[in-house]
Amino acid sequence: MTNKIQILASIVILSLAIGCGNKKPKKSNAQTFDIDKQLSYCAQQATKTLTLIPKDGKSLPRNIAPDSQEWRFINYKDWTSGFWPGTLWYLYENTNDQKWKEQADAYSRYLTPLSVTPALDHDLGFQVFNSFGNGYRLTGNPEYKEIILKTADTLATLFNPNVGTILSWPREVPNMEWPQHNTIMDNMINLELLFWASKNGGKKSLYDIAVSHADVTMKNHFRPDYTSYHVVVYNRETGEKIKGVTHQGYADDSMWARGQGWAIYGYTMVYRETGDEQYLDLAQKTAKAYLDRLPNDLIPYWDFDAPNIPNEPRDASAAALVSSALLELSTFTKDSILAKNYLDKAEKMLVELSNNYQSKDKNSAFLLHSTGHKPNGSEIDYSINYADYYYVEALLRLKKLKAGIPLTASLVTKTK
Repeated sequence: MTNKIQILASIVILSLAIGCGNKKPKKSNAQTFDIDKQLSYCAQQATKTLTLIPKDGKSLPRNIAPDSQEWRFINYKDWTSGFWPGTLWYLYENTNDQKWKEQADAYSRYLTPLSVTPALDHDLGFQVFNSFGNGYRLTGNPEYKEIILKTADTLATLFNPNVGTILSWPREVPNMEWPQHNTIMDNMINLELLFWASKNGGKKSLYDIAVSHADVTMKNHFRPDYTSYHVVVYNRETGEKIKGVTHQGYADDSMWARGQGWAIYGYTMVYRETGDEQYLDLAQKTAKAYLDRLPNDLIPYWDFDAPNIPNEPRDASAAALVSSALLELSTFTKDSILAKNYLDKAEKMLVELSNNYQSKDKNSAFLLHSTGHKPNGSEIDYSINYADYYYVEALLRLKKLKAGIPLTASLVTKTK
């Protein structure tokens, strides 16, 4: 009997060993993430979109409603007008395919009037630096440079020295106490246009305006836990802070997901442009506030304090934006463990977006499930052009990091 038990035990152990030997170790999604496959997907989707745009010389794709395949088109004045040509420039950078360069050039030139007309609002950086800025980085075309420099001067006209920031909305907007001075967190992104212009032939004062804006925003836009207000309203004569509000978020004391993303991205960029450690410190603290409260799949609900989570809309645009920001932040962070955490989280966000948020055959955008302005009932669960822009930007940044290429470097040889 004892011999039989020993024989049976040996068979069980042997079978377990064989079974374990046949099992391949599981790899994480991030380890097997095919960046080039996702970039190829973006190119395929953009090719479809090109066939859908009216050939009237003034239409740019902005969004697609849920369960629709039809883009809503806008003109050059819309604040999102720079994202489509910017996306095309990124596709050109990745492929070196002249088709993308020609299309990017054509759609960028739609925006030329922005450089020679009075400022409609603060979004000139989104509009012109995403389009002509990327174009100049990749081609060195002097015509693009002239447009960028003129636009920077136009944006500077919105600077109020009494306050120390750029006026975001030079018009009446609900709850902004017009004609007082309002500044929104999104405005941080437009500072890159001013920094660039000041270093490439523009006025030195543009640099000073950008730094002032960053400093005043740092002082007034953040709560003790480093979550941010969307908007701060100032007395336009004295610069005194009147109030902080969250125009596109759930409540004035809530963390609106994309607004927090603008803060992370914006202060990371300001650190890159100035080398001032206080901006790096703030970028890390705003990133911590965001990352600590993310759901397990790393895609935020439109507002972290929305009342009906998990039955609230997600915001893929915030995830794409933050993934791109974290990739750059990882290159500046001195703490190697923290830097790796940023890199890992960014890549996992991109994996999740690629696996579960791509539009694929539903429409010709790149991503589904973004939320524009829920309190206004606008663009809820839509495909939106800025989600696509930051998604492809983040993919390119990750590709560069893995290849040991600086994020600001061009992957193509400059040709006018």
